[in-house]
Amino acid sequence: MADGTLADTYVAAIQHDLADLPPGATRVGVVRKPAPWFHAAVDENVPELGPPAELLEEIRYTEDDLKIQGLCEEGAHNAAWDQVDFDERYRAYLEGSPEARAALEALAERLADGESLALVCYENTEKKRCHRTILRERLEDRD
Repeated sequence: MADGTLADTYVAAIQHDLADLPPGATRVGVVRKPAPWFHAAVDENVPELGPPAELLEEIRYTEDDLKIQGLCEEGAHNAAWDQVDFDERYRAYLEGSPEARAALEALAERLADGESLALVCYENTEKKRCHRTILRERLEDRD
């Protein structure tokens, strides 16, 4: 069977019918603690692929501090990403967590079996950096 298509988007794009997703794609949330309304926008959620709680807390704290210093929301978010070394730490989490590795492998198998998937979280990546782009890269690299 042919490999499925992999896409990613953010929840507001789904809610406002702005997401350009493959036909029939399963919308897979990758959020550690989804808001109650998040579930209405996705078909399922895989919390094991959300960033670890301590990393999320650190980036939020750093982002808030940067906003107090005068950075806009997007600028503070992206600067905090760099300051807390989010990219490297999230990648280390994906490698080091048996639950995250198993969840990634399960998605890779679904893609290999021909299912199209769309990774979904909160951030609009045109403005803010997001862990789902790292997930997408990891899944694409498994080809």
